[in-house]
Amino acid sequence: MIEAKKTVETAVLIGVIHREQDETQIEEYLDELAFLTETAGGEPVKRFTQKLDRPDPRTFIGGGKLQEVMDYVKEHDIQIVIFDDELSPTQLRNIEREMKVRILDRTNLILDIFAQRAQTSYARTQVELAQLEYLLPRLTRMWTHLERQKGGIGLRGPGETQIETDRRIMRDKIALLKSKLKKIDKQMAVQRGNRGALVRVALVGYTNVGKSTMMNLLSKSDVFAENKLFATLDTTVRKVVIGNLPFLLSDTVGFIRKLPTQLVESFKSTLDEVREADILVHVVDISHPNFEEHIHSVNQTLAEIESKDKETLMVFNKVDAFSYTPKDPDDLTEKTRENISLDELKKTWMAKDQPTAIFISATEKQNVDALRDTLYQMVKEIHIKRFPYNNFLY
Repeated sequence: MIEAKKTVETAVLIGVIHREQDETQIEEYLDELAFLTETAGGEPVKRFTQKLDRPDPRTFIGGGKLQEVMDYVKEHDIQIVIFDDELSPTQLRNIEREMKVRILDRTNLILDIFAQRAQTSYARTQVELAQLEYLLPRLTRMWTHLERQKGGIGLRGPGETQIETDRRIMRDKIALLKSKLKKIDKQMAVQRGNRGALVRVALVGYTNVGKSTMMNLLSKSDVFAENKLFATLDTTVRKVVIGNLPFLLSDTVGFIRKLPTQLVESFKSTLDEVREADILVHVVDISHPNFEEHIHSVNQTLAEIESKDKETLMVFNKVDAFSYTPKDPDDLTEKTRENISLDELKKTWMAKDQPTAIFISATEKQNVDALRDTLYQMVKEIHIKRFPYNNFLY
């Protein structure tokens, strides 16, 4: 029997240009949203943008733009409309009522990818909690077919009762999941304590920058690595020995702009690997045109979990994929990011502001020895303080 081919759902993407994000930024955000859509299994076919002072509180975009999107969706039989920002429950309900297709926002899309990627029972529990906390205030839109009729006392339909029942069930489920996660968190805290006083190193960075590839390179293990967003959800910890010096290396979930707060909270224990690390290895995809903004996003998340001031090794990965366009000598305009060479970049803020920075290619194994040597020295300094009687090892 021939297996039926799975149909790919088509999607249009929508972003708003306002004071906090200009046209260049929105294009980059929509590029990322397209990548997220593809990672989730969809096919982005069209983008819509609109300039507004601020998003419309009722429908996020203006009425005219909403009609334009609706016409395109109807004409091309689009299944999903995805917004680049989180929609309020009211916006979500109003847009669905107008468009009559499935509406997702960035948060819901990321949660869906996490649900697909979660492998262990612990990760699935974390994702389920985040999904329920996201859905709870948006539950009314799921029961539009049961909405009460207009009228006063005695005319309330079954919808209101059903919604309240479902809210109570959902709140009970959230409480149950939180209790389950607390127990697992305690178990994981005990596990971390049982690892002894070995120096801990955590790989952090934007999603899809090559952390898992670097984990495999340093630990000689086989951690899943793929050119997709959020390929790794479950924290992997390996014992690594460089020279004769052992330490623990953990690969953590990738960060992203506008990371849903529900995920930060539900993945608290996973992020504890970062909180309790002695050294952070901040991996950056230097071939990405907006790598500096990625660094800023990661630093913001690190600040949220009170880990920004830890000793950090900056590793600029994917130098093999770095490209630039040299400026014409007669062009007197200021250089842009696209015109700056890798050697020039190394002499800018990277050299001045970062005490320790290494440029490598994990896939091509370029400059890996320098990475190992630098990491060895950083671990050694902490190891000597922690185990002064073991100095004969060095």
